[in-house]
This record gives sequence, structure tokens and C-alpha cells, in this order.
Amino acid sequence: MKRSAALPEILTILAIIGQSSWAALPSSYCKEMGSSTYRPHSVSVTEFGAVGDGITLNTKAFQNAIFYLHSFADKGGAQLFVPAGKWLTGSFSLISHLTLSLDKDAVIIGSMDSSDWPVIDPLPSYGRGRELPGGRHQSLIHGSNLTDVIITGGNGTIDGQGCVWWDWFNNHTLNYTRPHLIELMYSKGVVISNLTFINSPFWAIHPVYCSQVLIQNVTILAPPDSPNTDGIDPAVQINPDSSDNVCIEDCYISTGDDLIVIKSGWDEYGISFARPSSNISIRHIVGEANSGAGIALGSEMSGGISNVRAEDICLFNSLYGIRLKTSPGRGGYVRHIHISNVIMTNVKTAIGITGRYGEHPDENYDPNALPVVDMITIEDVSGTVIKHAGTLEGIQGDNFNSICLSNVHLNVTSKHPWKCSYIEGFSNLVTPELCESLRNPYQSSVCYTANHFDCCNLVQAA
Repeated sequence: MKRSAALPEILTILAIIGQSSWAALPSSYCKEMGSSTYRPHSVSVTEFGAVGDGITLNTKAFQNAIFYLHSFADKGGAQLFVPAGKWLTGSFSLISHLTLSLDKDAVIIGSMDSSDWPVIDPLPSYGRGRELPGGRHQSLIHGSNLTDVIITGGNGTIDGQGCVWWDWFNNHTLNYTRPHLIELMYSKGVVISNLTFINSPFWAIHPVYCSQVLIQNVTILAPPDSPNTDGIDPAVQINPDSSDNVCIEDCYISTGDDLIVIKSGWDEYGISFARPSSNISIRHIVGEANSGAGIALGSEMSGGISNVRAEDICLFNSLYGIRLKTSPGRGGYVRHIHISNVIMTNVKTAIGITGRYGEHPDENYDPNALPVVDMITIEDVSGTVIKHAGTLEGIQGDNFNSICLSNVHLNVTSKHPWKCSYIEGFSNLVTPELCESLRNPYQSSVCYTANHFDCCNLVQAA
């Protein structure tokens, strides 16, 4: 697996983080759900005929093991253990009160036969597949209407073998939207931890319509040229979508596209479904997004996004550092966002806000459904080798309000560091100097601060 950042560079970045005051910051806002919940019943996938040679297809073995463990759901739950080996499989679905645990030398490998990834209905908040009309391929590890699910291990690996899907997409031979590595829907009490994810066909980890989700200590890798170079979007890595009480922390992500993206439905479908993303905490993230952003909001945000806190972020070799994307037709809102303690190195645009992102599911969207964007605070940011400080553009007739920047210092190479339109806000200690519309003195009464953040009220999985 080719890694896009040299080891010395990564170690230098980690050292910077270790020397900062970030390590001392409390995590009280993100009460940890444990990945070590005791399960009184445990089996190995080998007991159901699985062969870890990287050649034998083990879909039935995974399915049969999980079917067997279903009888223990009301008896304290169960664990499915994946030992050392290379376990080729198609898509399989989890059950409630289950721990899927991978040995440190275990690799779950996605089949390169698309027929091993069933086609399922589109998400109701999207109205169609994200890439193509109609359905979408089911994720490699899937689940719906679950409670108390843990996917963990000793840093075992889940490999989607995404290159074949990227080729199919580029060659226009797919009939349905590509699959994710993990997608859990309508579920509560989810933990994903201590694993490495590589080569996802599309989005890597996608909790959608979920509550109480902890994603912790994961590494996610994809080639830097996998995403948008050909107009595709395979590599959004962690994507809370119409979900609440989500905590993402202590992750390293290297990919071509966005690292962590918060979404909540697409145009008229998201407006109608009306399930927002809220109460989301992101902390201690290191990564590079060659053709994307480190932290992104939208562009699909029609159900609303609010109460998001991201802190202690270190980004390098990226197109954007922080990005908010929306468009006429989206409706919805993005408000009460607080992003702080960010270090950027070699980033083309440090802060991007756009109200003209485009991309609609069909022609039935209402162009007069305008998004509301207000109370966005970005503070304590430093950047070196930055080309543009920021492009901050709202929508004519729909100004973005209370955009607040404080203690932001960027070493910018462009002669025109900021570009602003239809945007209003406040600032304090920003270099290079901001656009005139944002030079108003910072006012805590109208700027969203960390003190406003509603703590993630996660509870221990039962």
C-alpha cells in the first residue's frame, strides 16, 4: 500500500501535537463508549468453514456465523472473532448486541465481483444513489435498526479493494452507486475502533440515521489519486450523515478526498426526510486530503447540521483545510459550528465557504430553498505554505451571517489572500487581514463559542 506522506513528515507532525497543550484538553464532552464490552458467547468465523487464504470466498461463513449468534442477542450478546489470515468476502450484515473483533493480523478483503455486493434501495434522504439514479451497492459490512454494535480489533484491517470499483466508475460501466466499507443505518450505540481501513470503493465509514456513535483510534488510507482527479468521489473517509451524538477522535487519515464530512440529506429529499446531524464532536485528527478538505460540512445538508465541535486537527498536503459547501436548492441550515486548534501545512486554501456548490439529485429541487448559514466560529488556527487564506462566498439575497474568525494566522503566498462575497461576521487577530465585511470586532454574544457546545451524551453500550 503506497502511503502518500513520508514517515519523517508524519512523525514531525505528531511531535508538534504532542508538544502542544492539546494533550491536556479534557474529553468530558465525549463520554467514551467502550469497545471492550464483555460478551459471554464467542465464536470464530473458522468454525463456520471460513478459510483465510485470500482466495476462498467466505461470505456464507460470515452470514452463517452471525445467524448462529443471533440466538445470543438477549443473553448478553455475542462476539464473532476473525483470526489472523486474509478473509475474502462479499457483503454481510450485522446484528444487535454483537462485537465483530479482528485479530491484529486479520484482513477482511472485499470481493472484486460486484455481484457479491447486493443492490439495495437508495437512502430516503437522498432519493437516489449518490452517483447514479436508482439503487446502490450494499456496504461490505452492513447493518440496519441495530442496537449495541462494536466493530473493533487489535488494529486488524478491512480492505475494500477499491481500485476495481474506481476503474468501473471511470469507465462508466457501473449501473449503481458504489458501496462503502461500513454503513450502519437507523442504529444506536455504535463503536468502531482500533482498525485500519484501506481502499474503500466509495465512502469508508458511513453512519446514517444513527445515534450514539463513537469512532476512535482508526487509520484510514487510500491512494492520493483515487478521488476527484477524474471527477469521481470515492474516498470520503468518515461521514456522519443525519446522525446525532457522534464522537470521532484519535484518527489518522490519508486519502485523496475529504477526511471527515458531515451531511444530512440532499435537496428536496433531505428537506422532506428532515433528520439533522447534530451534537458531533471531532478531536485529535491527523491527515492529508490531496484533493479534498480536512473537515467539511455538506454539501448535502438539507436536513440541517448544528452543534458541531472540531478541535486539535493537524492537516497537511491538502486542497482545503476547513470547508463548508451548500447551494440554492439545499434548504436546511448549518449553524453553531466551532472549529479550533488547527495546524495546517501545505494547504491550497485554508478556509473555504461556498454557497454555489451545485450538484442536485434531479431537476425537481426548489431553487428558492435557500440554506441558512450562521454562527460559524473558527479560531486558533496556524498555517504555513498556504496559497490562499480563504474563499468565503455566500449567496446573493441569502447572506451567511455571524462568521467569526479569531487568532487565525496564515503564511500565505497569494497576493490576494481572501475572497469574500455575501458574507458577514466578526474577527480578532487574523493575518493576513480579512475582507472588510468581516473586520468587525469579535463579539462573544453573537459568535458561537466552545461554552455553547452541548456535550456528546454518549453512554456505555449495553
